[in-house]
Amino acid sequence: MSNLFSKIYPPSFRVNHQKLHQNSSTISCCSNNDEQYYSSTQHNGWVLNTFPEKNLVPHQHGIVKPPRPKRIILVRHGESEGNVDESVYTRVADPKVGLTEKGVIEAEECGRKMREMIEKNDDDDDWKVYFYVSPYKRGIETLRNLALSFERSRIAGVREEPRLREQDFGNFQDREQMKIEKAVRARYGRFFYRFPNGESAADVYDRITGFRETLRSDIDIGRFQPPGQQSPNMNLVIVSHGLTLRVFLMRWYKWTVEQFEGLHNMTNGGMIVMERGYGGRYCLSMHHTKEELQKFGMTDEMLIDQEWQKIAKPGELNYDCLITGPSYFTHFDDDDEDKNFEM
Repeated sequence: MSNLFSKIYPPSFRVNHQKLHQNSSTISCCSNNDEQYYSSTQHNGWVLNTFPEKNLVPHQHGIVKPPRPKRIILVRHGESEGNVDESVYTRVADPKVGLTEKGVIEAEECGRKMREMIEKNDDDDDWKVYFYVSPYKRGIETLRNLALSFERSRIAGVREEPRLREQDFGNFQDREQMKIEKAVRARYGRFFYRFPNGESAADVYDRITGFRETLRSDIDIGRFQPPGQQSPNMNLVIVSHGLTLRVFLMRWYKWTVEQFEGLHNMTNGGMIVMERGYGGRYCLSMHHTKEELQKFGMTDEMLIDQEWQKIAKPGELNYDCLITGPSYFTHFDDDDEDKNFEM
């Protein structure tokens, strides 16, 4: 045990842990032929864990990072009671609004299409799915019904993620007042308008930024599968809500507010696929056609960037990106680059 902690904890922490360990019970959680394992040590209510997925696997050619998942699949919940009758929100808390019968069917159909897509495009049979899901009832019900298309052995895990919840519209809603608020939002701007006692899309952006960092960390350390069982054919599935998923894409691809406001909502039970490109980055045009992405509301500049995403490597920057660069400086003269400026 001392060898394990000497690799993971600095001396200052290790001394304290050894003192705790003298009067505590240690449970070995897993092991393999290389005697690599992790443990949970409990003392006075404190639990100290070490996680093997955080230890990069040594290789003769250096450290081997876990493979990046093949896809990140975004799924909007099936039709909900609130999609059919907005008065539901006046008497049922938004997190408790469930699916309609049609919504259940949409979720089941989404699962069948997802499995068909994976099996059609993956040559190896070691693929699995890992789910992140909104805690709202319609999100959980969508997950449970689309998962019927997968055997338990295909499901690597599930994580309920509160940051994937719907935009907060302000607790129980007054139907007539909500009509007024949505009309004001149309004039004010869909991204920045904040509902009274609720959220704006900009607020959702902030919490999605936190979730994105968690997701990137999970991808970097390969948290979805145990060491030695990690396959590049993992599929991450995010089951959430229309606006939340559009904001997620905006944050991931660094789209502007104007571009976000030009996007259309996904259909209930619909999915958008971010697939690993030739260089390792996630790209929408690996799976979707140009026409599909245009229908979603993506501009020519966004489509051009997706073609770059298709071949680029993680960590690379697109210095010629029309989204984040030249589009801001169209007022410059063409010969500005030849001018010399004195400080």
